[in-house]
Amino acid sequence: MFLLIALAALSTIVGLPYVIMKPGPITNTLGKLSGKDLITVSGAPTYPTQGALDFTTVRVAGGPGFRVTVWDVLKAAVDPNEAVVKEELYFPKGVTDKQVEEESTAEMIDSQQEAIAVALKATGQKVPTQVVIGQVAQDAPSAALLKAGDRVLAVDGKKVDGPDAIRSAISTHKPGDTVALSLLRNGKDVQVEAKTRESDGRTTVGVFLGTRFDFPFDVKIDAGNVGGPSAGTMFALGVYDRITPGALTGGQKIAGTGTIDATGTVGAIGGIRQKLVGARDGGAKWFLAPASNCDEVVGHVPDGLRVVRIASFDEARKSVEAIAAGRATDLPTCTK
Repeated sequence: MFLLIALAALSTIVGLPYVIMKPGPITNTLGKLSGKDLITVSGAPTYPTQGALDFTTVRVAGGPGFRVTVWDVLKAAVDPNEAVVKEELYFPKGVTDKQVEEESTAEMIDSQQEAIAVALKATGQKVPTQVVIGQVAQDAPSAALLKAGDRVLAVDGKKVDGPDAIRSAISTHKPGDTVALSLLRNGKDVQVEAKTRESDGRTTVGVFLGTRFDFPFDVKIDAGNVGGPSAGTMFALGVYDRITPGALTGGQKIAGTGTIDATGTVGAIGGIRQKLVGARDGGAKWFLAPASNCDEVVGHVPDGLRVVRIASFDEARKSVEAIAAGRATDLPTCTK
């Protein structure tokens, strides 16, 4: 008896290297958060709208310093709306929870900027771009030499024209090497010899790259305490609806997910099954799902929710317009 009691007690104390994914709340990009508009526009006309364009979230329990217990895992394993995954999928070995949080914050900021750019370009606006350092990790070897907002012009003397080119150039070095960065800071050329390190199996200098857009007017998105890039598509739809006449949704409640880049391409996200449940629980009738997530969607759509497959902002916008007009019968969905 004592042994059974001891084992039961341990099951509620001993931490395991797993995280539990649960359905999270949904938030209307067209609404208010803490009493303030989630999307605000200055310097351009905005238009009244109605309905909802909800971004969806996943609650993640576990991680370094907050490990889940045996009992937590057992409960989640029998709950069809939750998922148990290895901790290293969310928190790679050698990466602290603080680093994960910093990256998540940087991804959210970048996704908002990409979303605004896509929405503005969809209305015919011109949006010039630059690659900049979005955030510097506090424990980066050369944190004192690099600053958020620095525009990256060249790596090792060679011009670079995008985030991928910068990462590729840095990755040719071994961790601990020094890489020469040519930067533009407050209008002045700055040369920095930055020490590299290993992060998640890659050589980096400990910065998160972003794209700075020269917007013709000011747009701000305040999503609260949410990180990651997965709300990008819904942000783009929300901004587009705010700056164009009429209600894009026609009063419908539409949820969705998906990253978005400056070209308008919608990308895959994590936890889509939990997001589907969260959308249904939040009252949505429609869900915009990235085409690249369809293999995870099939067979897991909650009753009362209709999934529409999208691969681009243009497809997402046209799908919402079709739903609003009552022409949704032929919209593509996820199939085997």
